[in-house]
Amino acid sequence: MQPVSHDEKNWTVAKAKAKLSEVIERAQSTPQTITRNGKPSVVVVSAEEWQRKVARKGTLAEFLLASPLRGAELDLDRQGDEPRDLSL
Repeated sequence: MQPVSHDEKNWTVAKAKAKLSEVIERAQSTPQTITRNGKPSVVVVSAEEWQRKVARKGTLAEFLLASPLRGAELDLDRQGDEPRDLSL
């Protein structure tokens, strides 16, 4: 088994288990990818990075007000059709 080089960011599950402290330490500065069967499975990131990724960026109202469709004069009238019969 080859040792993980200092700048490597990819770990097999076995290497990550054996060197979990190192994976965590490196994740403080750079996301670390753990592969399973040769395919990326998970990414370990610092708690600080995770908070940046999941932080809410404004309110729903702000999002809707910033929509490119705002003021597009869309026809949003409801149809006057009768409701569907859902009885079986």
